Amino acid sequence: MDPVLVIAGGMVALLVVCSLLVGWDPRRERQLVGPDYAAMSEIESHDVEDMLDGINERRRRAGKRDLGEELSDDFLRSTWDDD
Repeated sequence: MDPVLVIAGGMVALLVVCSLLVGWDPRRERQLVGPDYAAMSEIESHDVEDMLDGINERRRRAGKRDLGEELSDDFLRSTWDDD
């Protein structure tokens, strides 16, 4: 075999291997999965419910009405003013 052909072929092979290594990203597999929106939504709904339960418990201990009752009364009062 001609030594020039071996050297040129080796350089081309080295170039191909180097370009593949530069383009390879091990984090790409994790990026394709994406966030789990269903789990995030479930956690968020439980967090909001727990927060509202805590607020209502604190208001009950202070002798006030629940937050939902107070907000509904405020809403009804605001709609009566528009008539």
